[in-house]
Amino acid sequence: MELSTMIILITILFCGVFMYISYRVKDQGSSSFAMYAIGGGALPLFLIVFSDIATIMGAGNFIGHATSGFIKGMSHIPFIIGEQGAKIVFALVFAGLAGKFTYNTVSGMMYDLIHRDKVSKAIVGLLTMGIMLAWLGGQAKGLGYVFEQFTGMNPIPVIIFFNIIFIVYTYMGGIVSVVWTDFIQGLIVVVFGVIFYIYALAPVNWNFGELGTRAMAIAGPEYWSLSNVPVGTIIVNFITGCFGVLAAQCYWQRCFAAKDAKTAKRAMLVSGVFVIITVCLTAFVGMTVRVLNPELDPNMAMPWLMLNHVPTFVAAMVFALILAAAMSSADSYLNSAAVLLVEDVVRPFMKEESDEKLVKYAKRATIVIGVVACFLSIYAESIIGMFSYAYTMAGGGVVPVLIVGLLWKKNRKNEFTMGEHNSRVTVWGARVGLVVGAVLSVAVSILWGVAVSFVATIVVSLLTQDKSLKEKVSAI
Repeated sequence: MELSTMIILITILFCGVFMYISYRVKDQGSSSFAMYAIGGGALPLFLIVFSDIATIMGAGNFIGHATSGFIKGMSHIPFIIGEQGAKIVFALVFAGLAGKFTYNTVSGMMYDLIHRDKVSKAIVGLLTMGIMLAWLGGQAKGLGYVFEQFTGMNPIPVIIFFNIIFIVYTYMGGIVSVVWTDFIQGLIVVVFGVIFYIYALAPVNWNFGELGTRAMAIAGPEYWSLSNVPVGTIIVNFITGCFGVLAAQCYWQRCFAAKDAKTAKRAMLVSGVFVIITVCLTAFVGMTVRVLNPELDPNMAMPWLMLNHVPTFVAAMVFALILAAAMSSADSYLNSAAVLLVEDVVRPFMKEESDEKLVKYAKRATIVIGVVACFLSIYAESIIGMFSYAYTMAGGGVVPVLIVGLLWKKNRKNEFTMGEHNSRVTVWGARVGLVVGAVLSVAVSILWGVAVSFVATIVVSLLTQDKSLKEKVSAI
C-alpha cells in the first residue's frame, strides 16, 4: 500500500473515532457551563496527564520546532527550554495553587483574587486568547505542510478541512470531549514518539557529537554554538517562551479541571519533563535534516525526513503521531479560546444568564474562533512566528501582573481563597500593568515590557490604593 493511501485511511479513521467519542460524551459535556469549561473540576490524574501531554505535543512541536532547529541551530534551544521548561515552573509554582480552585479561566482567577475589575478581566482574556488562536492556527498549518509533502495536495483545502473537524468535535462536548480524545491521542504520542526519534536521529547514528561536526561543516561554527549568540537574545528567547506559557489558558484550565491540587501539580510536572526532552529532540531532528539536505525549504524539514529516511510503515506511524498531536492540541486550544471569549470578554458585561445559555454562547464562540484560526493557518508565514508573537504580547502583559498580585498581599498570613480579595493590586494598577506590558513587549522587547509592567503595576497601585473600588470604577 502506498504511503499517501495509508495517510488518507489513517486520517479517516482518526476523524471517525474522535467524532464518535465526542458524540458519546456530548450530553455530559454540555450539561453546564462549568462542565463544558473544566469538567466540573473533578477530573482524575490519568486524564489530566495524557491531556497535558497531548495538548503540548502539537504540530508545532513536531513541525514548527524542527523548522526552527533547521534554520537557527543551537540558538533555538533557549526558546525551547523557556517555552517547555515553563511547564515545570508552572507545576512547581502555580499548579498546586490553581488546583485548589475551580475557576473557568486564569483571568477569572485574577479577577477574583487580585483586582476585581471587569475591564482588566477582559484584557487578560483577549491577551491569553491570542496564544490559543496562534497555537490553534499552527496545528492545521502543520498538517497542511505534511499533506502537501506526502500526497501532493494543496495545503489550503487540507487546512480548511481540519479546522472544520476541530470545530465540530470540540463543539459537541467541550472539555469532557477534549480530555477523553486526548487520552487516546496522548498514548499515541508517547508510544509513536519514541519510535519516531529512534528513526529520525539514525542518520547521525544517534550521536550529537557527529551531528555537531557535520552541522558546523555545512552551516558554520556559529550554527552549533551559543557563544556567538548575544546573551540578551538568549534571555529574550527564554523569557518569551516561559512567560508565554505561564499565560496560556489551556494549562490553567487543566489545573482547574483536576480533582485536587496534588493531581494538578503531578500531572503538569510529568508532562513538563516529558515535553522538554522531546521538543529539544525535535529541534535536533531539524538540524539533522539541515545536514542531510541543506538546500531544503525549512518548512518541509520534518515531512522530507519522514518521506526519504524512514521505512514506509514507520512514516505512516509517525504521520499518525503528528495527526494525533495536532488534533489533540487543536481541540484543547479551541475549547480554551471559546471559554475565554465567553467567560472573560462577554459574560462580565452582560446580564446574568443561565448555564444553558452560557453553553450555547460557548458553542457559538467555538465556531467563530475556529473560523478565525482557519484564516491564521492560511495567511501566517510560519508556525513558530505565530507562537512567538502571541507569547510576547500575553507573557509581557499578563504574567507580571499575576505575579505581583499573588505576592503582594494585603494580609501575608492569609492564603488566597475563592471569593476573598487579598491582593494590594488596584483596578488601575492592573489595567496599566497589563496594557503597558503587552504594548512594550511587542514594540520594544519583552524584557522592557515585563520590567515596566512590574513597576507600573506596583507604582500605580500605590498611587490609587486609598480609593475604594467603587470610586475608581465610577470615575471611568
